[in-house]
Amino acid sequence: MKKIVILISGRGSNMEAIVHACARDGWPARVYAVISNRPDAAGLEFARANGIATKVVDHREFDGRDAFDAALAREIDCFEPDCVVLAGFMRVLTDAFVQRYAGRMLNIHPSLLPCFPGLRTHQQALDAGVRVHGASVHFVTPPLDHGPIVAQGAVPVINGYDAAALAARVLTVEHVIYPRAVRWFIEGRLSIEGKRVTLTPSEPQWLFADIAGEGA
Repeated sequence: MKKIVILISGRGSNMEAIVHACARDGWPARVYAVISNRPDAAGLEFARANGIATKVVDHREFDGRDAFDAALAREIDCFEPDCVVLAGFMRVLTDAFVQRYAGRMLNIHPSLLPCFPGLRTHQQALDAGVRVHGASVHFVTPPLDHGPIVAQGAVPVINGYDAAALAARVLTVEHVIYPRAVRWFIEGRLSIEGKRVTLTPSEPQWLFADIAGEGA
């Protein structure tokens, strides 16, 4: 049984999607812990209600990123995870931390990488006038939001959308592609060749969602 540890900073809706998919679809894995850098993160209550261990490593209690990352790593390593999942974890991690979990740490970013890395991705997309926007699941590497891409989901940008409406639309796609990507990792189906992630046996690593929310 593979072990998953999920890091969150807020409500953890992607964390919930992964927990539900793991239980519903009978993954050969279990979410062993949910760890947050914020004691008031709403997702902690969901985790506790579902019998998942929770930990808080409050970044405000540490003098700098190195000290925080070291403490966070100690908590993660208590669970000996096969996979570390960042699900709305709003901290920039040090290179040493990223390298510690190289090849087994995943993140979801709310844009079609390599476009719009960093913050305010939905407003960036609107300002750029793109007609298609989305989300990307990728392996975490030291260059922020530049790791090898596992899966992507795209949605049309409808006239009249503001950043909040676009974010909500993209989130529905995130809840599909992130559990799918984590399951592929757990099943040992992903391999990294340079910047390209190969899925074996092959199946679509993308999702195109129409206006009504259906995908193909």
